[in-house]
Amino acid sequence: MKVILFGGTGMVGQGVLRECLLDRDVTEILSVVRTPTGQQHPKLRELHHADFFDFTAIAGDLSGFDACFYCLGATSVGKSEAEYTKITYDITVAAADVVAHMNPRLTFIFVSGASSDSTERGSVMWARVKGKAENAILAMPFGASYVFRPGLIQPMHGAQSKTALYRIPYRILAPFVPWLRRRFPNYVTTTEVIGRAMLAVAHRGYPQRILESADINAVTPEPPAARGTKWRG
Repeated sequence: MKVILFGGTGMVGQGVLRECLLDRDVTEILSVVRTPTGQQHPKLRELHHADFFDFTAIAGDLSGFDACFYCLGATSVGKSEAEYTKITYDITVAAADVVAHMNPRLTFIFVSGASSDSTERGSVMWARVKGKAENAILAMPFGASYVFRPGLIQPMHGAQSKTALYRIPYRILAPFVPWLRRRFPNYVTTTEVIGRAMLAVAHRGYPQRILESADINAVTPEPPAARGTKWRG
């Protein structure tokens, strides 16, 4: 399986990239980035592209893939609805339009968030915008498309948020997250589980197109011990 990854430098994207590199069925990962990270692996190719509002110039590079994992996102804190829409909706649609055109049989998985508003009419700004982006993705002509709505996410294997505002509460909550996962399994997941679930859904599909945390945790990919060569990043 060949995978396109958007948002590979964010917390969720780091976890998804790790699982893709570990999975023996994934033969190639194209990570689309604004700024090269210098990260190297035989399966990984980074594609530097500065303008995330227009991907037509690199359309040829986005052809011939089986799945696209879209993990790019940003906090709504301190942003107007117009600013947040540009990041959460406009960039998502710009990327997905080109990917769908170049890969009509591809499976596209969009990482959204718990409590996103599919009606697009609620009182919470970020939830409306997320819901609008979800609806746009699910309406596009992909072979299959899914929305992941994780709640509280435990970063694993060194993954961390790029948003400083989030890193502090993650550090404070870290000792309690394993207990929270056991106590509230329908609301808490991990970056590792999200990555493995994405791969499983890309391979086998899922009965519903919107997966909440409970659904993400219920997907049962191949156990880590049975997968390919270990990788540390």
